[in-house]
Amino acid sequence: MHDTQRPYDPDPRTHPGLHALAVFELVKGVLALLAAASLEVMGPNPIRRFIDDLIVRFNLDPDRGALPSLLKLINPQAVHLAVAIVGFYAVWRLVEAWGLWRAKAWASWLGCVGTAAYLPLDLYALYQHHGWHTWAVLLINLLVVWVLARDLLRRRRG
Repeated sequence: MHDTQRPYDPDPRTHPGLHALAVFELVKGVLALLAAASLEVMGPNPIRRFIDDLIVRFNLDPDRGALPSLLKLINPQAVHLAVAIVGFYAVWRLVEAWGLWRAKAWASWLGCVGTAAYLPLDLYALYQHHGWHTWAVLLINLLVVWVLARDLLRRRRG
């Protein structure tokens, strides 16, 4: 080993990017848990009323279109399925946050692969919508992948 190379140090304090990502993932996980709990408590009726209000407000055809089709799909079983999916996402993010905070390699893999999976969707969104928010999401996801990939490469060399 050369004098300029240091072995990989698993202490997360030496990797401030991991701590920042851990906090970011923690916030996403907590928000997802709140969303899942809210969906479960509310049930389908407030969602159905909201969509009904949109149809009336924008003078849409109540029998055709995306919103009436969505309205037909909203039922207690669909809400429970949505709660399960959002709950799984929340647990994923919270576990990843814990692992990143403790500088675990599996958490870097989990975050890198999970975030990289969004990149094709981000590029498609950028193609469809050229707004600053679309660019911001793409750049944030690229930054997350870069930080986690860099961590994994350091581990491999270390």
